[in-house]
Amino acid sequence: MKFNKKLNIQNTEISESSGTFVIAEAGVNHGGDMAVAKKLIDLASDAGADAVKFQTFKSEHLILKDVKKAPYQEKTTSKSETQLEMLKKLEVSREQNLELKRYCEEKKIIFLTTPFDEISLDEIDELNLPAYKIASTDTTNLPFLKKVAKKGKPIFLSTGMTYLAEVQMALETIYEYNQDVVLLQCTANYPIEDNEANLSVINTFKRHFDILVGYSDHTVGTGAAAFAIPMGAKVVEKHFTIDKTLDGPDHTASLSPAELKEFVRIVRKVDSFMGSDVKKPNLSEIKTRASLQKCLVASCSIKEGELFTEENIIAKRTGGIGISPIYYYSDFIGKASKKPYKPDEILINE
Repeated sequence: MKFNKKLNIQNTEISESSGTFVIAEAGVNHGGDMAVAKKLIDLASDAGADAVKFQTFKSEHLILKDVKKAPYQEKTTSKSETQLEMLKKLEVSREQNLELKRYCEEKKIIFLTTPFDEISLDEIDELNLPAYKIASTDTTNLPFLKKVAKKGKPIFLSTGMTYLAEVQMALETIYEYNQDVVLLQCTANYPIEDNEANLSVINTFKRHFDILVGYSDHTVGTGAAAFAIPMGAKVVEKHFTIDKTLDGPDHTASLSPAELKEFVRIVRKVDSFMGSDVKKPNLSEIKTRASLQKCLVASCSIKEGELFTEENIIAKRTGGIGISPIYYYSDFIGKASKKPYKPDEILINE
């Protein structure tokens, strides 16, 4: 499988030569309040994220009635309610998604939302979003992945809770219909310990799949995402909230507004550090190169016709004048000098 290595997300390029695409994950941290959702969009836009992402689901189509909450959800929400009851309060309607999309257009930030069921997928498809983010809960849901792939939009695919063979099957299912995929390493808990980030899986993905890679970060604070960039991650994602103390499943594991700004700043800083993959002198090095790199000079008097040897020529700084010692063996050693040289005289190309 050879997936496309250049994607366009609402006029923003994601490729191996592009900067890092930052998704600020609002998720369900709006708590069902559209005013809070818009405040989250404000924060993501002000922080400089490329996209802000929410979640769209119809609870009855997502979960059975009496399913218990995930362990992290039990810690952060009321134990008296079921997972279904918790999620019901966090649903976003088609009209609300349209409202949020329009607000994102005003704030000049890309609007994304993760569909968690087939009805929600068809509903948000009508919004003409530039891409789909698929959560780790659906990485093994091959029928759903097929339906998403057939929509023909780029896909960000998270891989929490999965084995490599399951990731392989997911990609094979998508590939038949869609080659625009970014594969995200993820550990699906909120938050995770540092040693659970498993950034090395990014290298595993690169070895096994010809695909763009990224990282969905659930570590504490600004966390691991910036370290994923030198490994090849072209997309990073991080949860954020307006207030970590609010009621809800994801607030405590999310970034504060100030942390979100710092997160994006660090990502952009790493992008700057990454620079170009072409190894050549930077413009700022050209004068330094002339000053510091060495050229060949005579280490003693050399007569005309005398052979150049390792004893009679040496490299010294000459201010950039002369011949690089990189040609020491190929152009000089063992060859006869065509002119006499004084000690420290710069050799010329004969």
